[in-house]
Amino acid sequence: MGTAEFACPSLAALDDSPLTEVLAVVTQPDRPKGRQLIPHPPAVKVEAEQRELPVHQPERLRDGFEFLTSLVPDLIVVAAYGQILPQAVLDLTAHGCINVHGSLLPLYRGAAPIQRAILDGHTETGVTIMEMEAGLDTGAMISKVRTPIEPADNAQTLHDRLAELGATLLIETIPGYVAGEITPEPQDDSQATHAAKITRDMGRLDWSKTATEIWNQARAFTPWPGVFTHLNGKLLKLLEVEPSDATGLPPGALGQA
Repeated sequence: MGTAEFACPSLAALDDSPLTEVLAVVTQPDRPKGRQLIPHPPAVKVEAEQRELPVHQPERLRDGFEFLTSLVPDLIVVAAYGQILPQAVLDLTAHGCINVHGSLLPLYRGAAPIQRAILDGHTETGVTIMEMEAGLDTGAMISKVRTPIEPADNAQTLHDRLAELGATLLIETIPGYVAGEITPEPQDDSQATHAAKITRDMGRLDWSKTATEIWNQARAFTPWPGVFTHLNGKLLKLLEVEPSDATGLPPGALGQA
């Protein structure tokens, strides 16, 4: 189960591995995009159809998942699906449901862990394979992989790296997990942080922040929503941002590079 681009490497890895068989792919419905509101398929649907895998696109999974029951899967793998799974689906298979999550849980539970890690100035993040339960990203952790957040990273570059790392970790984890050789580790809820969904207005620059904070904001919100301010009543988008040691100007003032 997956929708966004983050899930595509995991789908490819599952389909390519001799250890796993993909019975079906579940993704969200095509959504209208652009000014003409033309329906566009999710990235996972495109990947699945290229691989000639059967695709299901329920509007709401809780309204109908009989097709899953008929498949008799041993395990359900979820990555960036975008819907809460009903308990009946979580209980459907012998080995339950596992999720590929783009953070080192319990840090950054929620929809935007990659952007939040950069925004908060972290220098390391990773991917966690976790058991799914009713709570949002609260399940026991099966395996993890770490990676540095480089100064040159933005949300896109880090997303792409984590997606590939997650796919590799997934294939390494599944055999031992289904064989009962891995004991999942419960999360420490006292250490949990939440990564709420990113909105367009979060790209608005606050010039009272430090140069490093603004730099992290620009990296976290590249490519979307980007960062912006207003100059003489007009919208000004900043395409590249770098902290500077230059002094003598108040925050937000224009200077000469």
